[in-house]
Amino acid sequence: MPEGPAVGTVRRSSLRQQIADALRDEVLTGRMTAGRHFTVKEIAELYGVSATPVREALVDLTAQGLLDVEHHRGFQVRRFTDAEFRSMVEARTLVVEGIFRRVAARGMREVDPQELASVRRRAEAAARASRAGELEVLIGYDIRFWRELTALADNAHVAEFLDRLRIQTWAYAVPYLRGRPDLAGLCWSGHVSLVTAIEERDPETARRVVEEFDDHSLTLMRRLTTGR
Repeated sequence: MPEGPAVGTVRRSSLRQQIADALRDEVLTGRMTAGRHFTVKEIAELYGVSATPVREALVDLTAQGLLDVEHHRGFQVRRFTDAEFRSMVEARTLVVEGIFRRVAARGMREVDPQELASVRRRAEAAARASRAGELEVLIGYDIRFWRELTALADNAHVAEFLDRLRIQTWAYAVPYLRGRPDLAGLCWSGHVSLVTAIEERDPETARRVVEEFDDHSLTLMRRLTTGR
């Protein structure tokens, strides 16, 4: 279960969201491992709060696909399979290709320079963390980067779907990445190239960068899981 600093992150305001965020971080950093069982009572006692916001937070994480409900046993951290990972990447690819088709038909819309500046900052931070092999830092910035980037598509349903896939693919990958001695430069670090393509209103280059990202994800995880 989460320890020390993670517990201290829970504030009395918005307990449901605070607990959900703290537990999601525990899963994405690998501190709550796939297959781990726990109950509402355990989490409530750990954080020193009532059962209601904990139960609500766990229901939210279940809806996001990070937890499974176990009848009469509580909850379990979901264990994603290799096939599920490949399926998630394929789903992500199909949705993003749809976005690029729309861009090709309508043209790339003007983007607020302040919005792009924020996305670029996330991109630079994620790329630095990837090159340095700082996995936890990378995960945080990578999720925020893609969250802000997909928000530019002006479709909240698409953005929410892609965000959920992003979190789930990280949850799958973390057990294979955590603790490796060779993380520096191992994960994708092309975030800045993608932002630059968008700034230059070059959808074809942007599409190619995203394809490279998907290919990198599939190749890396195949190598880590099979040694090939």
